[in-house]
Amino acid sequence: MASFRKAYLLKQRIAGNMLRKNGVHGIGVGLRDPKRPKRGAAIIVYADALSTTVASKKNAKSKRTPALPRYLKPRDGVPIRIVRSPRFCKRGSNGNGGKYTRRIRPVVAGYSVGTADASGTAGLIVSSDANGCSRLILSNNHVLADNNTGCFSPTLQPGGADGGTTAKDRIGQLERVTKLRKKRPNYLDAATAKPFRRSLLKPVYAVYGAVPGHVRSYKIGDRLKKVGRTTGVVTGTVESIHTDVQVDYGDYGNLGTITFKDQSVIRGKRPVSLEGDSGSVWLTNKGNLAAAVNFAGSENGMLSISYPIEWFMQVFGARVAKPRKGRMLRPQRGKSGKYMCIRPLPAKLVKSLRPIHASPRPHRRHV
Repeated sequence: MASFRKAYLLKQRIAGNMLRKNGVHGIGVGLRDPKRPKRGAAIIVYADALSTTVASKKNAKSKRTPALPRYLKPRDGVPIRIVRSPRFCKRGSNGNGGKYTRRIRPVVAGYSVGTADASGTAGLIVSSDANGCSRLILSNNHVLADNNTGCFSPTLQPGGADGGTTAKDRIGQLERVTKLRKKRPNYLDAATAKPFRRSLLKPVYAVYGAVPGHVRSYKIGDRLKKVGRTTGVVTGTVESIHTDVQVDYGDYGNLGTITFKDQSVIRGKRPVSLEGDSGSVWLTNKGNLAAAVNFAGSENGMLSISYPIEWFMQVFGARVAKPRKGRMLRPQRGKSGKYMCIRPLPAKLVKSLRPIHASPRPHRRHV
């Protein structure tokens, strides 16, 4: 039986080569058999089915090319399990959504937010001061920023894809943003927006109410829940962690397909990450603690690509905003030393990922 440590070390060695293969979208660490967790760890490879139907002109019957096997040959005693998945792409929206697209004041987490051009989700109300009293919106770079720049951009609620206009629905503007990079690995797609008035934001999460803090760690197999602008109330299971993925950003910031390292893949029984769900925050099933930030997903929406919210808190020096009533909990550590759990970012990496402050002109760093 392979250990999670052994699987993680193998993934680190082979990820670069695997991601260069045609049709492979991600590689991470998960369970060999999700129905029998005690069977140990495996490398999880997210890839196209690689089976196509070719119609014969002379025969009505179709012929299929060999399908990708369920398992590849084990390496160093670690099983390699294939999970069929469409490609991964960002989840900002220019289209229609559900009931969480309406205008709401004060703004709470789970509802549409964005720029004049697109909509995503206000993931969480956070604070950048030690006592948790200031209020900011946590969401994604591609939800709150102007084309991957640090230029001032207006924040609308609802976002532009949901009828929001700068004249009537502007609640604030971009405050800070982490730049997305083409030539180096990325770790988080994150930005914050600052409201014109503190009273425009309420530190509450749609449906679930107060969020009393966040977790620093979660593990493979954990059950999570969230509310997103498009999919609404959904639940999912952490299928893999330490997952390196290729995410298609299209023409946003002229990025194309870029690499993210050590992400979490969360699977739903129905779509959990459709267009407009970018920025939505996963909560723990018990306690409503913030756990992970959704920013991308498989084309069919069944998989959410998310990063640990602890990384956002580290990089932005933030915490969950304090609700009007109720006490705040200290960040829950979990079993951070286990390889089947996500881990905080090293201090050196946190420093290299520090966000930039929005300004009238675009910043040139990390382009």
